[in-house]
Amino acid sequence: MAQEKSGELKADVRLVIGAASAGTLFEWYDFYLYGSLASFITKQFFSGVNETTGYIFALLAFAAGFAVRPVGALVFGRIGDQWGRKNTFLVTMLLMGLSTFVVGLLPSYKQIGVAAPVLLIVMRLVQGLALGGEYGGAATYVAEHAPQGKRGLYTSFIQTTGTLGLFLSLVVILIVRTGTGEDAFGAWSWRIPFLVSIVLLAVSMWIRMKLHESPVFAKMAAEARTSKQPLAESFGRWPNLKLVILALFGLTAGQAVVWYTGQFYALFFLEKMLKVDGALTNILVGVALVIGTPFYVVFGALSDRIGRKKIILTGCLLAALTYFPLFKALTAAANPALAAAVASAPVTLTADPADCSVQFDPVGKKVFTSSCDVAKAYLAGAGVSYDNKAGPTGSVAVLRIGAVEVPSFAGTTLPAAEFAAKKTAWTAEAAAALKAAGYPAKADPAAMNKPLTVAILALLMIYVTMVYGPIAAALVEMFPARIRYTSMSLPYHVGNGWFGGFLPTTAFAMVAASGNIYFGLWYPVAIAVMTLVVGALFLKETRGVDIEA
Repeated sequence: MAQEKSGELKADVRLVIGAASAGTLFEWYDFYLYGSLASFITKQFFSGVNETTGYIFALLAFAAGFAVRPVGALVFGRIGDQWGRKNTFLVTMLLMGLSTFVVGLLPSYKQIGVAAPVLLIVMRLVQGLALGGEYGGAATYVAEHAPQGKRGLYTSFIQTTGTLGLFLSLVVILIVRTGTGEDAFGAWSWRIPFLVSIVLLAVSMWIRMKLHESPVFAKMAAEARTSKQPLAESFGRWPNLKLVILALFGLTAGQAVVWYTGQFYALFFLEKMLKVDGALTNILVGVALVIGTPFYVVFGALSDRIGRKKIILTGCLLAALTYFPLFKALTAAANPALAAAVASAPVTLTADPADCSVQFDPVGKKVFTSSCDVAKAYLAGAGVSYDNKAGPTGSVAVLRIGAVEVPSFAGTTLPAAEFAAKKTAWTAEAAAALKAAGYPAKADPAAMNKPLTVAILALLMIYVTMVYGPIAAALVEMFPARIRYTSMSLPYHVGNGWFGGFLPTTAFAMVAASGNIYFGLWYPVAIAVMTLVVGALFLKETRGVDIEA
């Protein structure tokens, strides 16, 4: 496969794009199954800890796969620059598919105790390593086949695969969930989407085996110009290291938080904060994904005409300016009863600050018994947004719901049985007060403004496509061919694996600590603003550069 100077390809470009995209799509499906099933994972693998800790742990296990993605980028990036693009992403696909299949076979916490979450996290780490080597290979492979002036368009098809993989995971989950029923799904059939991945693995491997090596790499290999030390060249020499740093802080960090806010945090927010039924949440997000996905190609193609930088940074700017009003509008559309209750009967927790703790217990043994902790634990579980107010030293926490006050109780010195009974009684009293004030236990599907909910979710998706559609072309164009796989993979996976992958965990922990369901949005807003500033000041436009150099 060689590229002619006229920009036409001798190879069938549709096969190149289709095969690379199909394989990447299936890998994203494997990876995002976990995020889509976080609530069920909590019950199956983290049932030995309290609910708040369990959910944070489940999100941490989700993030663990992202944490090691930069390591995978280094390992497989080096192999890809030395031994070729095609063979490297065949290996990463095999690792991803097998580890996902194993997750579907793992025993639960009730069956083998703490070994269950340990094994789960090990599989997530393997997935993360594999994905760390996948994206750079696929993006580089397609870009090195693309004619001059169409790299943004061609690589944008790779960019759709993350969203399509998420969409595929939601569809498979919905089919299984509907077919087996909620009880069976919670008990055992949640495993089916993981087990199905073995079929997708076989299909993906078959498709990619039809590919040949990238023409740019093949030419370098024939001329003996491949790098013998891609890691040292990429990160041990300041001119290239500077590009890596700029790619991270001026492109991928902001792109990542916009991506995960628009696709994953929106899903968590609907189900966890707004109490929308899980199946309905998947449908709403799925419709928004269908509406938004074509815009990856739109913005990828547009970046070939006006540049990558303008589009990506504009997406970051729009996200930073509109996230708070959009998520508040999402609350009003998806759970209008909750929005009305918050407006008419705001909740305030008045407590001695010394009486309150961060309710995260890694070993699952601590019981939170102070009056403040009792109230906060209940409010976090109920998904109720509240304001904190400092009370007198030594005072008992008081929950104020509109004009009604519900004093908590100090359970620190109570025997376990008495504390449990008192907590049950107090919880019932608080729940009754919230109900009387109009706070719904669940979102009412009949009262939901579904078109507006989908429209808001779709707009969040448009932001995603703006920052993500042109990113592959921009990263490929920033680095020389001999160390491209290694150099572009690291900033991409640090940005997406760390800044983006930890977003759901960080945002939820911020919400749990503050009591404000919107407080977690400050994280993506701050990172998006950072990328906007760094990118605008220091990043050069890459459109039109020679990528064979």
